[in-house]
Amino acid sequence: MGKRLLKKFNGDMAWNFAIINGKLAEMHFVKGKGEKGIFAHCYVDRKSYKTKKEQKMIDADIKNDRFSYRKKKYRLITK
Repeated sequence: MGKRLLKKFNGDMAWNFAIINGKLAEMHFVKGKGEKGIFAHCYVDRKSYKTKKEQKMIDADIKNDRFSYRKKKYRLITK
């Protein structure tokens, strides 16, 4: 990550699993002071996470996190 981006994100960077556009994805976001929100995602294959702990993490995260991504904006999908 470039110096310009590090200066922009003063908070803590974190990630979790989410459903984005109907696919499983790792969602990267910033929380804390400064700018908050999602700044990237990448689609992943569930088969690449093999341990029970990872599978439980995926199940816990995707329960609440469903987003759509269109025109460089993330929108939370409510049930």
